[in-house]
Amino acid sequence: MPILKKKIWGGNKLVTKLNKNSLLQNVGESWEISDVENNVSIVSNGDLKDKSLKELLQIYKANLIGKNNYSNFGDKFPLLIKFIDAKQDLSIQVHPNDELAKKYHNSFGKTEMWYIIEADKKAKLILGFKDAITPKEYVHLLKEKKIMTVLNCENVKKGDAFFIEPGTVHSIGAGIVLAEIQQTSDITYRIYDFDRVDVDGNKRELHTELAIEALNFSNKIDIKRNYSTKINTFNNIVTCTYFKTNFLPVVNEKVIDYSKTDSFVIFMCVEGNATISIFDNSETVIFGETVLIPAIAEEVRITSRTGCKLLEITV
Repeated sequence: MPILKKKIWGGNKLVTKLNKNSLLQNVGESWEISDVENNVSIVSNGDLKDKSLKELLQIYKANLIGKNNYSNFGDKFPLLIKFIDAKQDLSIQVHPNDELAKKYHNSFGKTEMWYIIEADKKAKLILGFKDAITPKEYVHLLKEKKIMTVLNCENVKKGDAFFIEPGTVHSIGAGIVLAEIQQTSDITYRIYDFDRVDVDGNKRELHTELAIEALNFSNKIDIKRNYSTKINTFNNIVTCTYFKTNFLPVVNEKVIDYSKTDSFVIFMCVEGNATISIFDNSETVIFGETVLIPAIAEEVRITSRTGCKLLEITV
């Protein structure tokens, strides 16, 4: 059951296009699978309807997330899965690595990736610096409100994918809808917010000192991911310490053997619709929906007569 987040920069596409049932305005994020404190996902239907992800972890343990994941994370789900709609530009921001997040917040760090679902013409992401700069230069530019002059802008289109390591300065530009896969963390250091104010006339908090400690000031960061798009094939986008994401376009039927996969599997539907079957149960997943498959499932059958595009995520 998605957890919808109203944001100063949010729009209405998650409701009107990605099938989120809500009367909220300015919905910026849909947290699809979350174990973040006070934002824990609830099962939307089936025999386990209304149980929380936390309850499922406590009951099913390694059968849900895999033996290795359970030994590393215990009753904590390792990923946070989102859809994001940016009607306006998000703030310029950076995320801490595991070391800094543990030191200051007793949290995981935030490594993430983006898959572009929709992008208006001329929509852009901010990803890294154009050229390497020093912390001293960075602070001067920030004070002078000229930080935008040194940031790298990337034009985007549907199907583009990006891997954002901690320390990478970044922002999602207006007119972009994307899927986000990340570590379970809600730690963001806001660098610059265009001097925006909320409905009460207040500016949002900036985290200047924390950001300086977290930032990678280099311009040598590999961010954009090229990948193949073969039908009924796992096309790898990202493989990192924290997650693996494949692009899986399905036409007609795809039967997957997960008997040797020691992990839960998440499917995010980024186009079309499909029926996903495990054991004797079937679930229809439509554009904008997310399904969690337990690690104990050895075979998954996906059928889609009209074709669908899925992101397959494991740890």
